[in-house]
Amino acid sequence: MLEIKNLAVGYGHLQVVHDVSFIVSGGEVVALLGGNGAGKTTTLRAVMGILPPWGGEVFFAGRPIHHFNTPAIVSLGLSYVPEGKSVFPKMTVLENLELAVNSVEAKSLKSKTLEEVFDLFPPLREGRKQEQLAGTLSGGEQRMLVVARGLMARPRLLLLDEPSLGLAPKLVRDLFATIRKIHQQGVSIFLVEQNVHLSLQLASRGYVLEHGRLVLEGKARELIEVDHIKQAYLGI
Repeated sequence: MLEIKNLAVGYGHLQVVHDVSFIVSGGEVVALLGGNGAGKTTTLRAVMGILPPWGGEVFFAGRPIHHFNTPAIVSLGLSYVPEGKSVFPKMTVLENLELAVNSVEAKSLKSKTLEEVFDLFPPLREGRKQEQLAGTLSGGEQRMLVVARGLMARPRLLLLDEPSLGLAPKLVRDLFATIRKIHQQGVSIFLVEQNVHLSLQLASRGYVLEHGRLVLEGKARELIEVDHIKQAYLGI
């Protein structure tokens, strides 16, 4: 579904990602692991056209997209959930969700999709929550809203960037249970996440970045047993 070949990208004169290649097949959850500054978010931004690649190629469903802008990439079926509380704070919950409805298919299925995301994230449905300004939500509710907004475009592939960042342990567990449900509903997922242990329990495969270079890849159940992964990212 997603194929990256020899990707190079950076900021200004600083190269951050060097010659990175990986694939995400249809129906998979794939984790991208690495410490702070490893180039994980930069990689996602390049895939989504937010950062122009310096070199290499990006393909989605066999189609080259590395010269496409972000709206064109989203229209093909990719959706990006950025890290942090990336809501539009002065817009309501419902307005934040409707903002992501941009394709003909998504518009025709808006009511159905709203019901689906409210089923996944019941706190966003409660009371007058839909009319509440997004900036007044709790931190956990804002993370729910950001993921829910990503689903409103009815993506084939969902790119999640540190979805559990800053959440309490119980909220992290609840969020990962919801991500599992999203995958079970037929959405492929490319996951960048600080909680390596939960990521590898959810993913089928994983890649490890260090200083912008791919240093390890394999099946999730095998990576979790690698001493290097344990020491560097699990604290074991």
